[in-house]
Amino acid sequence: MPQPFSSGPMKKRTSVLVFLKGTTAPLVLYVDSPIDVYEELAQILKQNSPTPRLIEKNTNGPIRKVCILSTQICAVALQDEQYL
Repeated sequence: MPQPFSSGPMKKRTSVLVFLKGTTAPLVLYVDSPIDVYEELAQILKQNSPTPRLIEKNTNGPIRKVCILSTQICAVALQDEQYL
């Protein structure tokens, strides 16, 4: 039976998923400190302020920079992904 090719051990990265009102798929953000970004966004959700705040982040993935209105965030999550 042929063995699947591998270029080394699997690595893991963590992304921040940002769910926005009115969208079906989340924004997937690859950042240097995913736990810090998650906690920042979760704190904004907890505050539940009716006044919109512009959140701007630089990222490392296909999305290079993003701006989000705080009032449009409905959920955030951390996701672990394996890659070669």
